[in-house]
Amino acid sequence: MIDSQNWQQIIKTISTVQRASMHCSIATVDQLGQPNITPIGTVFLKNNQTGFFFDTYSESFKENIPNNSKACLQAVNSKRFFWLKSMILGKFSDFPGVRLNIEIGELRIATAEELAMIEQRIKPLSWTKGSQLIWSSFTHVRDFNVTGFKWVQYPTMMPNHQL
Repeated sequence: MIDSQNWQQIIKTISTVQRASMHCSIATVDQLGQPNITPIGTVFLKNNQTGFFFDTYSESFKENIPNNSKACLQAVNSKRFFWLKSMILGKFSDFPGVRLNIEIGELRIATAEELAMIEQRIKPLSWTKGSQLIWSSFTHVRDFNVTGFKWVQYPTMMPNHQL
């Protein structure tokens, strides 16, 4: 189990990353042992150390999950100002990212609450043609359980977190 202080920091970090990068990456392994990394912009965490993401386009999950449901979700803040400020100051104001060990569940139909959450997230870009082409057909999600985590960090530049 992840203690509540770390879990709240993980939620904050992934939220920051998704605002900056608009996605997280999920690594799975195929039946030949080859890694596959999929960018997912629809990751949502819950307070009980679980989460879900909308799975519409990823063929690799459909192929890889039946063989091995374990995966690694990585979220790294790619906001240029965050990195420039950190480099100038010689320290990060917060963790630049996190890796979560997860176990991914079966594809299922999204609930009304989950659909409302994705609508809220994509609302600022809903007027664009790309948004209408990519994000208008979300119907299915995959749940995941978080089994462990590791902060992305550069020890000589880390703030003095009490985590």
